[in-house]
Amino acid sequence: MSEISAQLVKELREITGAGMMDCKKALRESNGDKVMAIETLRKKGLASADRKANKVATEGVIVSYIHTGYKIGVLVEVNCETDFVARRNEFKDFAKDIAMQIAASPSVEYITFNDIPAEIIEKEKKIESMREDLKNKPEDIKQKIIEGRIRKNLELLVLYDQAYMRDQSINIETLVKLKISYFNENIKIRRFTKYILGN
Repeated sequence: MSEISAQLVKELREITGAGMMDCKKALRESNGDKVMAIETLRKKGLASADRKANKVATEGVIVSYIHTGYKIGVLVEVNCETDFVARRNEFKDFAKDIAMQIAASPSVEYITFNDIPAEIIEKEKKIESMREDLKNKPEDIKQKIIEGRIRKNLELLVLYDQAYMRDQSINIETLVKLKISYFNENIKIRRFTKYILGN
């Protein structure tokens, strides 16, 4: 195994936001392959995020973002567990990125798929179940196809399903999990309001 340079550790840290020792360990495990190291850190981050998901997150920030031209504005509340994390610039920058993401995603109305009202899902279900290509399918397969189509049709409405504007290889849900790992606290995008001029 080749020596891991400080520059490589620094680059990985800037990309992932992970701690220096975590970056060094990931690079060692991947024999200096930065792409593999990023994947290793992501996997660890997602596992850590799953463990923290049930912790109460009532601290945080409310951030505003006004898009260029002053025609779109967003207020977003992003929560964490402690005031210590809420005061960190990295956390505030993350919240600002979320506000910008919402402003850049005109169809986003909900944070997670589970936030979509049941009546909207039922309406989609009725539309999909009447499609011609499903008429001769067995009921169990038909239901799976319908569920998949509903998910696909409604994902534009869901913030967590959007590709992150700064790294299209991950979605917002994955970004939140990575931030949970980075801050070592549960993080929730609690709510947002979008203002569009004249709307």
